[in-house]
Amino acid sequence: MEYEKNTVELRSLRKNGYIIIDNEPCKILSISTSKPGKHGEAKGRIEAMGLFDNQKRSIVHPVKHKVQVPVVDKRQGQVIALIGNTIQIMDMDTYETFELSLPEEGGERLEPGRDIHYIISMGRRKITRT
Repeated sequence: MEYEKNTVELRSLRKNGYIIIDNEPCKILSISTSKPGKHGEAKGRIEAMGLFDNQKRSIVHPVKHKVQVPVVDKRQGQVIALIGNTIQIMDMDTYETFELSLPEEGGERLEPGRDIHYIISMGRRKITRT
């Protein structure tokens, strides 16, 4: 399945932006660049954290290298119901309802009628703020 993403040069990325590493959307934690060598070009090192699995990842490429950037959609929703370890949410713009598993942290504050913030990227959803 093909998801919406853009291709940009490594040098155009910034801290707190997004990048795809190992087919996983990640938030950029830090970017460092080295000076060009005698016969080479400058290299960029990116440290990033997976949006959905919270794993740290890093890559090193020339600054002119093309990388993929995911489209991350930030939205608001409202909790409709709690069913076991599942939470039912309604999007506040489209009124679409969907289910997510209860987050490990902050799940105790979720109750029907409460507003939340969530993200959608590469076909997956995650609650970011309650």
